Amino acid sequence: MIIILKQHITDTQKNLVKDFLKTRGFKVKEIVGQEETVLGAVGINRIDIREVAVLEGVANVIPISKPYKLASRELKQSDTIVQVGKVKIGGQRIAVIAGPCAVESREQMMIIAKQVRESGAVILRGGAFKPRTSPYAFQGLGEEGLRYLKEAGEAFSMPVTTEIVSPRDVDLMLDYVDMFQIGARNMQNFELLKEVGRTGRPVLLKRGLAATIEEWLMAAEYLMASGTDQIVLCERGIRTYEKATRNTLDISSIPVVQKLCHLPVIADPSHATGLRDMVAPMSLAIVASGASGLMVEVHHNPDKALSDGPQSLYPQQFDTLMRDIQALCPVVGKSLERIPQARPEIEIWAGDASLVPSAQALQIAFQGEHGAYSEQAIRQVFDEQAVTKPCHSFADVFESVLKGECKYGMVPMENTLGGTINENLDLLHSHPGITVVGEKQIRIRHNLIALPGSTIEGIKKVYTHPQGLAQCTKFLTTELKHAEALPYFDTAGAVGYVAQMKDPSCAAIASSAAAAYHHLTILREGIETNSSNFTRFYVICREENAEIFRSAVPVDRVAMVFSVSDRPGSLFEALQVLSTYGMNMKKLESRPIPGKPWEYSFFVEAELIAKPGFEAAVAALTQACSMFRILGTFHSDR
Repeated sequence: MIIILKQHITDTQKNLVKDFLKTRGFKVKEIVGQEETVLGAVGINRIDIREVAVLEGVANVIPISKPYKLASRELKQSDTIVQVGKVKIGGQRIAVIAGPCAVESREQMMIIAKQVRESGAVILRGGAFKPRTSPYAFQGLGEEGLRYLKEAGEAFSMPVTTEIVSPRDVDLMLDYVDMFQIGARNMQNFELLKEVGRTGRPVLLKRGLAATIEEWLMAAEYLMASGTDQIVLCERGIRTYEKATRNTLDISSIPVVQKLCHLPVIADPSHATGLRDMVAPMSLAIVASGASGLMVEVHHNPDKALSDGPQSLYPQQFDTLMRDIQALCPVVGKSLERIPQARPEIEIWAGDASLVPSAQALQIAFQGEHGAYSEQAIRQVFDEQAVTKPCHSFADVFESVLKGECKYGMVPMENTLGGTINENLDLLHSHPGITVVGEKQIRIRHNLIALPGSTIEGIKKVYTHPQGLAQCTKFLTTELKHAEALPYFDTAGAVGYVAQMKDPSCAAIASSAAAAYHHLTILREGIETNSSNFTRFYVICREENAEIFRSAVPVDRVAMVFSVSDRPGSLFEALQVLSTYGMNMKKLESRPIPGKPWEYSFFVEAELIAKPGFEAAVAALTQACSMFRILGTFHSDR
């Protein structure tokens, strides 16, 4: 049953409710943040729910109809995010697990781990204990294989997973693996499930050879009832009458399970098809179906593999597949999960309270070249010890932060004259591993920049970003009407181009910092048409780096994105939640959803309210919207 507690319940009252349920044989799980506080109570005993409803502090009691209680969406509406080492599986991430079917040698594991890591895999797989149909087939290296697997994972900063086949191996494997794998043949080995579940360690649970979806979820329930809620479900194909492939890949099970269950679902196209050439197209189909990841077999010499060589990808095939998945991600509104790179850092607090911690080894990404307005925003938010990293595109900034190459990124979101930078709004939406932690507003003061000795009369060509051209229209059409205005990908980059050209008849429009960096001359300052030309920037980072930034300044804004169902009044209902809870809306934008013609998501910025009310508002928005996600909370610079 689900027990919804009153908003202002005391800890004493809550503990009395828990004790009441436990004394009657129920296991109790507390879920905070969904309709205040929710208790999930499961057990074999029957009880009149009215006995619970009358307890002090209880708002409502709802029975769970599904046989899988803890795994059911009835108990938990939000997606579970499974943490395996530094890797997260679930939500809007696509996590790729890769490696050989079987651990064959130390050398083999080191070679393959390096190759899959470089291509973008985030978890390393490899079988040390191999349950085979034939008793004469290779059965794995056992503990020796576990040692090789762990060593390769540590060498390339990847958590590892491998299959467990016997309950007696649980304690042995705890020292070697980050995530247990329950194979298809053991999905209903209930004693094994109990032993693995009691460890609390993440578990990858494969669907049985002929298991129904309900049987699959009931196996997950065994794990959850035994002690772990960190479970990843893996569709790996079921046995049917069809013989063209090794199994029949049931892609339809993925959206079905996502509706029934809050646990993340991935798929294994290697075992599903058994054929190397089919792995890539099926992988893309799996991603398109909404899965949270893939488990793919890769071998550097499949022809000599001791297990499942015909279904193992060559490393170059896997690399191509990862690139194709990356291209598909924006269409499905997800992004590839990345492993942050370890960096030695010494946090240094800036003296000014308006600044945030920085470090000598800290890198902050921005789009453009040195001297860009984004870099100016960095200098105003972080101290001078921070190292800036120029990126070619806004997408590269997000990727650099997601991969951990840079701890923070600075991206422009809106200009007072040009409006919203839609590309960054879309990138923020499509990168669930990224959160907004800060905002900085700076004035955009454009300058005409050229080589030393150049004159305004001698300028024939002027380069800058298209927005820069638009913002300096008056100057360009009056004082510089004799010159050709040409668009360039970046303002600071245009200055670098002029410096490289060494042509006194060429000029650029950019910041004074860009002129100083390239040792060029400013011919005219402040040429923007409207002096009220401001751009506001977002500071972005991975979720695990957010708190140190937010702790430096008070948080008063929240950025959100949501979509609503196609019916009259649906948008009004969502916005009414903001009004009901006193969340003053500061910005509203609609954006087309990639891959869904004529469907839109809505971006909202609002004033942040106190925690109890905010949690209730989030719960109400989640209920009112077909999709809802918080993009970040931050201190407004306005």
